[in-house]
Amino acid sequence: MTAPGETQILIDLIRHGEPAGGLRYRGSGVDDPLTPEGRRQMWEAVGGRAHPGGPWDRIVSSPLQRCRAFAEELAGCLNLPLELEPALREVGFGAWEGRSHEDVRRNSPDEYRAFFQDPLHARPRGAEPLEDFRGRVSQALERLETRHCGEHLLVVTHGGVIRAAVCVALDMPLQTMYRIRVPYAGLTRLRRDERGLQVDFVNRIRV
Repeated sequence: MTAPGETQILIDLIRHGEPAGGLRYRGSGVDDPLTPEGRRQMWEAVGGRAHPGGPWDRIVSSPLQRCRAFAEELAGCLNLPLELEPALREVGFGAWEGRSHEDVRRNSPDEYRAFFQDPLHARPRGAEPLEDFRGRVSQALERLETRHCGEHLLVVTHGGVIRAAVCVALDMPLQTMYRIRVPYAGLTRLRRDERGLQVDFVNRIRV
């Protein structure tokens, strides 16, 4: 039994760094490796090649290579356990997978505008429903809390996952999800205590 005000779990979510291929819709169907700049962004965000242990008890990662490769390297450097959580992969963008942002804006202007006006209902053809996406992110967070109560986790994941996690923590409507900007290697912290799941900070650039 935790004492009043005692933290039950800390979850630091970090977005992957810049991937190869430029600005394009890469959800769960397109997986590019990080560029050298992307790797630099990640190492800078976690304070460089820190001493073994660091501030975390374990590292959890999306299975996609733009997250997993760095997570494996960091876990080895810090001598921390690493686990992969498939439910923390990025949302699926369907027919937009692999298309550049400029291509969609220029060649599918009506779909592009509709998506940002109503991302819940105006999904790209074949895209993962946003309710399903938030559901799997919420369930993944619950599993982490159950398995790793009392720990401080670093979760290497995607911008969409971080947006969904903030929506879960703050009970925000899904229509507002894409109003949250998440930069490459941006850090967001969730905390669970007797008051429930809370957001400590969003988009910090370094631990």
